[in-house]
Amino acid sequence: MPDLPDSSRPDRFDLSTYLKAQRAVLDQALNDFIRRHFSDSRLNAAMKYSLMASGKRLRPVLCLAAAETVGNINNNTTNNITNDVIQTACAIEMIHTYSLIHDDLPAMDDDDLRRGNPTCHIQFDEATAILAGDALLTLAFEILSRNASATAAPAEMKLKIMHLIAAAAGHKGMIEGQMRDIEAENTPLPLDALKHLHYLKTGALIEAAVVSGALLAGGDGKSIEQLRIYANHIGLAFQVTDDILNVEGDAELMGKATGTDASRHKATYPGLLGLEKSKAFASDLVNNALHALEIFGNKADSLAAIARYVITRNR
Repeated sequence: MPDLPDSSRPDRFDLSTYLKAQRAVLDQALNDFIRRHFSDSRLNAAMKYSLMASGKRLRPVLCLAAAETVGNINNNTTNNITNDVIQTACAIEMIHTYSLIHDDLPAMDDDDLRRGNPTCHIQFDEATAILAGDALLTLAFEILSRNASATAAPAEMKLKIMHLIAAAAGHKGMIEGQMRDIEAENTPLPLDALKHLHYLKTGALIEAAVVSGALLAGGDGKSIEQLRIYANHIGLAFQVTDDILNVEGDAELMGKATGTDASRHKATYPGLLGLEKSKAFASDLVNNALHALEIFGNKADSLAAIARYVITRNR
């Protein structure tokens, strides 16, 4: 696995440069894995097609940034901790990609575009897309369960992280959130129910990414608790912003259609609160997230900048 980029920064944090560097690390790690382990099969081609599409890589970048915030992994002489964090981040991106493949299917959101490209079932076919998603999900846990003797993290830590990620992605997390999202079509939800739906659908895996990175870098109980608070707030802010962009975003910039939430009568924040109140709600969530980072000082510059990016992005 490659080293993380140098975390030294100028006084004014340059998020664009930071994200570009972190995404390059992740793309290199993913490409290295694909080169070593993928064949020329149709299944592997579909997996690679979706995994290496141009995406934000938000969840794995958060995993790396959380590790930086609580640790000093760039100065680790063996790079074993760095390798563990990157490996975990890549596994989380595989889980996220699997969820997008399945969300886009005709039986779910029936989308034709994802990240500016034809969705997996359009580029290949529906059966291949289902299997590619299944394969990415199981591959993620194959990576997470690699022989602990080859890494810095002890077996107990790896098991804890696998449990954390599985719970976030499973029937009490992301999948349940997707089910509630489907059930909520044509059914208005009160704010608390909508917030919980989106914590399950989006926030749980974001929280798992942040906490996993912090655990691998040696974060203590107080650090982990503050990062959980941070992750919960930006996870919800991310979803609120997604809902806003679906109303007023640029489809070309976003790489997917807009207006789809309204046409499907989905439960959304603009639908419940209106656009302006939704924007204010997202801003309050980010401010709460930033407050949770205060104990880390400048070490949390990357996480703070990502929190602000969550509600200012255009895609």
